[in-house]
Amino acid sequence: MPWNALVSELEAELGEPITLDALTGTWRIAQRAAGHRHSVDDVLTAHHALGALGALDTPGAPGTSGAASVLDLGSGIGGVGLLVLWGLGAAARLVCVEAQAISHRLLVANIAGNRLVDRVTPRLGDLRELALAERFPLITGSPPYFPLGTGVLPADAQKAHARFELRGDIGDYAHAAARHLAADGVFVCCFPTPQRDRAIARVGDAGLHVTSYRDVVPRVGLRPLFTLFACRRAQATCRVEPALEVRTLDGAVTDEMRAVRRRFGFT
Repeated sequence: MPWNALVSELEAELGEPITLDALTGTWRIAQRAAGHRHSVDDVLTAHHALGALGALDTPGAPGTSGAASVLDLGSGIGGVGLLVLWGLGAAARLVCVEAQAISHRLLVANIAGNRLVDRVTPRLGDLRELALAERFPLITGSPPYFPLGTGVLPADAQKAHARFELRGDIGDYAHAAARHLAADGVFVCCFPTPQRDRAIARVGDAGLHVTSYRDVVPRVGLRPLFTLFACRRAQATCRVEPALEVRTLDGAVTDEMRAVRRRFGFT
């Protein structure tokens, strides 16, 4: 079904405006105009995951190396998982797990709109109950950032579940990853920098080890906003990578962030 027909169908079904935005240079993402939306967190988590696999060797075009299969936990509308799939090239496939019906509906539409039905398996369900027979070389996730009681819960259910730990926390993501990670696989996720120690501890509780992390600074001169983690089964000295700065002091996109965008097909 063409994108315009998909968007019209979604708007009629959900009773609200749907925007169609660029996800990569060639893929699109349909999302609620007033809902939880694709963000730089998704882009940088996907890029970090490709880097953890050594799949960033062909900037500006989909890669051909890395994992043959990817599991994306708490997929939402598909931002992280689809970006990773695009970056790994045509031979890769993706399994997505999302518990919220409205986000899952948009995920299914985004799979169809980008003609990925044969490469992506969307599963509606709680990642805490996930028990697949397959083991994956790469698992990604973007857990909700805030425990209940640490902020005002949005009235919109999609936003609330995306931001607050209403259905599990980063530890639950790590436990789900540990159950499905190949022996030499990597679990890549993001979490707020002020809660970095909590993330490392909860990953450890799941039997995994943070082997590297990288802080993300939204603008030069500001404090880091969130951190990208690579986690594995084997214990190793944790490597702290230089912070990634998204914008310069005057608000322009940095050279490194422009390179990230080029890796996903943007000029």
